[in-house]
Amino acid sequence: MSILVNGDTRLVVQGITGHEGTFHAQAMLDYGTNIVAGVTPGKGGEWVLDGKVPVFDAVHAAVEMTGANASIVFVPARFAADAILEAADAGVGLIVCITEGIPVKDMLTVRYMLARQGVCLLGPNTPGILSPPHTRVGIIPGEITFAGNVGVVSRSGTLTYEVVHALKLAGLGTSTCVGIGGDPIIGADFVEVLSYFEGDSNTDTVVLIGEIGGRDEELAAEYIAREMTKPVVGFIAGMAAPEGTRMGHAGAIIAGGRGTAGEKAAALEAAGVRVARAPEEIPGLVRGR
Repeated sequence: MSILVNGDTRLVVQGITGHEGTFHAQAMLDYGTNIVAGVTPGKGGEWVLDGKVPVFDAVHAAVEMTGANASIVFVPARFAADAILEAADAGVGLIVCITEGIPVKDMLTVRYMLARQGVCLLGPNTPGILSPPHTRVGIIPGEITFAGNVGVVSRSGTLTYEVVHALKLAGLGTSTCVGIGGDPIIGADFVEVLSYFEGDSNTDTVVLIGEIGGRDEELAAEYIAREMTKPVVGFIAGMAAPEGTRMGHAGAIIAGGRGTAGEKAAALEAAGVRVARAPEEIPGLVRGR
């Protein structure tokens, strides 16, 4: 069992004929993901990936013809908000947006509309979601982990790769790895993903990877203290980040003395989370050492 994606996932790739879309669609297909359609306006009727995947002009037609129930967006930032809304309007229940830098005003509209429709959005600026051994919706390398019982949720793509690989080297596999995205306005947050892991019978422990900026980690700590029955191990990037400096992601900025790594680590520890001071400590904490 896994969260959000599994063997029943039928994926449509928006922007499949672009360079990034084609490259990562092939990698997802090779991993075992069931890609049933691609969408590029004006390219409908073509077949890509060695003739294995049909291309449609619109998501609605792709869903109607193939039964797609999940979408991944490889579309330039100026068009990405419309691509997300198009997928939601077509009845897609899970949307993964790899694109970064979507204007905040556009994302506010997207958040409002998707909340009304009950659609789960990962991103923007997410590496996606990986459920070993067969389902990869995004750009997380499949070879850095194997099927297991550790759930991973993260704001940072690079740190996700580092931590998941460290778990693998320690003999620990993952149930699902989820990137929630690093832009200022995103879809699903830590609390939502933690709730999925709490209800997943195949997840025994959860690793939460946060970073400076915002209050997502503090809200996650409140949820963990109130609702989580499974152990959570945490790591917060940016302990040395100076105030007012953006570190990597658009959402990773300390403002007015708030959103510091120290504050977030303290909130998680107060909720019973074992917080690592370096990524290499995480496997030991997962094992309870």
